[in-house]
Amino acid sequence: MFQFKYERYLILFIPWILSLLFINFPELSYLLAWLGSFFIFYLSMSGYIKPIPNDLSFAEQIMRPLFLTQFIFAGYMCITSIFYFLNTFLNFEETLSPVNIHQLELVAQCQRFYCLAHAALATGILMVMKYPIKPVYKIKYTYMPTFLINTALFLLPISFLFSIIPGLNQLYYQVTSLSFIAGTLALALALGIPTRKTGNMVLCGFLYMFNFYQALITGFKEPIIINILVLGVFLYPFYKKAILLIFVPLLILLFLYLPTYNRVFRERAWTGEESVEDATQAALIATTNDGNDGNDDDDDFEKTNWEFLTGRFSEISMFTQYVKSTPDMVDYYGLGIIKQSITLIIPRILWPEKPITEQLSMERVYNAGVIESSSNVSAKPAVIVDAYLSGGKFGIFLTFLIYGVLAQYISSKAEKLFGGYLLGTALIYSGLFQVFWRGLSFEFLINSIFWSFVTMWVIFALLRLTKILNKVA
Repeated sequence: MFQFKYERYLILFIPWILSLLFINFPELSYLLAWLGSFFIFYLSMSGYIKPIPNDLSFAEQIMRPLFLTQFIFAGYMCITSIFYFLNTFLNFEETLSPVNIHQLELVAQCQRFYCLAHAALATGILMVMKYPIKPVYKIKYTYMPTFLINTALFLLPISFLFSIIPGLNQLYYQVTSLSFIAGTLALALALGIPTRKTGNMVLCGFLYMFNFYQALITGFKEPIIINILVLGVFLYPFYKKAILLIFVPLLILLFLYLPTYNRVFRERAWTGEESVEDATQAALIATTNDGNDGNDDDDDFEKTNWEFLTGRFSEISMFTQYVKSTPDMVDYYGLGIIKQSITLIIPRILWPEKPITEQLSMERVYNAGVIESSSNVSAKPAVIVDAYLSGGKFGIFLTFLIYGVLAQYISSKAEKLFGGYLLGTALIYSGLFQVFWRGLSFEFLINSIFWSFVTMWVIFALLRLTKILNKVA
């Protein structure tokens, strides 16, 4: 069924094997595993393991799982830990503390798990990747920005409706994300296609700014970064050099200044002391002033950013605590988390007494001693944590192999149903299945993938019913 060359796929696991050979040298073992992810990126995206799709140019297929999904998910999971490692290593050099030596060994162990997960993810994607895909259906629209902007506007009131109906929050997030992707893709096409329509560009620009403002007032960094990143990716095929010169530095600046913005915004808005508008303005002022006026606030700015880079930017610090407690103090969960996640697929509207998903996933956090149960903090396990807690190294390998297979299968299926890459992967896959970009605990991950898949088929049925999608002759 699969075109599988065993020796080529095994090459992806060489960095993990090398890092195991130097397990007694934690600094070297960590660096081999960390650099191994760059090696995996290169091998999988260069076509060495398996030829990359040639039906489109690289710039025109970035949203496919092999590229953007792998880059965002594995990049965040594997690469961002370098700051925590440096912080741990520098503390070790300064204090010669045995506790830090042990922590350094745990960091290296977790990075080896990251490397194993990345290799399995890339293997899963490549195993089922088969292009070109022959679409079974085609869309009747010839000017795509019009269709996309209509889609974005049509979905906005539906998302609002889902937000006020109890038990439909899951669909609210899916429809909102799909509306955002449709509007952003419409803006990129309106700006990039030679036959431009001013009205469409203005409307798309307004929608994009509305979505960006909504991201600003969430108090979270991820929606803001995603807003900028997605627009850059969509515009890249049309303005390659400009995007690299503008959006790459812009993303770097976001990582530098967003921690301060979010800290000030949360302090003012989440406490209820100020309105969202006033908190936003104060946060923007604080962000633009920090690090530029030469006063004592510069130290707070640097401290906030370093704490972000060594803590919240990477989840390896929490991962080490799970590895420390399992299986020594808390046994592996086996299939327990999976079974629990499957039962939670039932929507709350059909099961009013359904347990709170976050509370169930937080039980593992409390059991591992990551935070106290009395603490009012949300720290749900990452997908790699649940994979480890379920079955150690084998649990990680199997989880991420399946993860890669599912991402690629769904993207390919969407292209087949929705007339190709533009609607299939760029719109439907990227709009409904952003969970693959980030990864969540098993409960949220399985629920999101299942209902997003159902939503994809509902959208397909509606487009067929309205004859917007028609069978290829």
